[in-house]
Amino acid sequence: MEFVFEKIHVPHKHSFITRKLPLKSVDNIHSHKNFELNFITSGTGRRIVGDNISGFEKGDLVLMGPDLPHCWELSPLEKESSSFCIVTHFSEDIMKSDFFRMPELEKVMELLKQSERGLRFKVEDHSEIQQTLEKMTRLEGLEYYIEMLKVFNLLLQVEDRDKLSNPVDRAVVFSKNLEKINKIYEYVFQNIQEGIKLEEAADLLNMAPSSFCRFFKKKTDITFMEYVKRVRVGLAAKLLAESDRQITQICFESGYNNLANFNHYFKNIMGKTPSDYRKSFR
Repeated sequence: MEFVFEKIHVPHKHSFITRKLPLKSVDNIHSHKNFELNFITSGTGRRIVGDNISGFEKGDLVLMGPDLPHCWELSPLEKESSSFCIVTHFSEDIMKSDFFRMPELEKVMELLKQSERGLRFKVEDHSEIQQTLEKMTRLEGLEYYIEMLKVFNLLLQVEDRDKLSNPVDRAVVFSKNLEKINKIYEYVFQNIQEGIKLEEAADLLNMAPSSFCRFFKKKTDITFMEYVKRVRVGLAAKLLAESDRQITQICFESGYNNLANFNHYFKNIMGKTPSDYRKSFR
């Protein structure tokens, strides 16, 4: 899976663009300058947002800030012809506009700031927000803008939110280090089940392990091994939600060889034991 940078075209004299798009099996992780609100209307699969890997299903709702690497990968069991999402892209300059600096929109501005790590909104009844987003795909002008404000209001009412990704140095995305960082992301994603070795990761960048560790920590704000732990837990969470495999088996398939360590790291990152996490999907 390669990393690509996309330029999202928001039409002239527009602040937002909302489209209903088919979900597809993808082979790249991408980022762009725009904010993005992604709502899954049908289909299941795997979601990658920064260093977070999780399963998604109908009703999945995620808000992401600019430059955050991400992709939604359709499950092989799903048909592309019947799987869709509604995607809204906001201009990257939206937070600089005088309108959004109004006191009444202070909480919206805070929401957009938090989205730099990716925000997942856990909505029990997503019918209202789906209807609003569906409506936005057919509107223009002031009516469209009013519906967008309604969406922000609905998002603010959702108290159960997850920050998906660890903080990342966004300057990396447009710097000479972009290719290096994403080469490491790819190495981890491709080898997470077989085994991750610090020396192999360092060799990819022609660095000594100690230099590599300093480089990775500086650019991502977390250590390399902590990043690996979080990706492993993300994979385990997906397997717990989408399969009936025994927890011991999921432990090993996620790259752990010790059940006690697996339980410890999973609860530390997800806030629940693996068994309790699985129960929340039943």
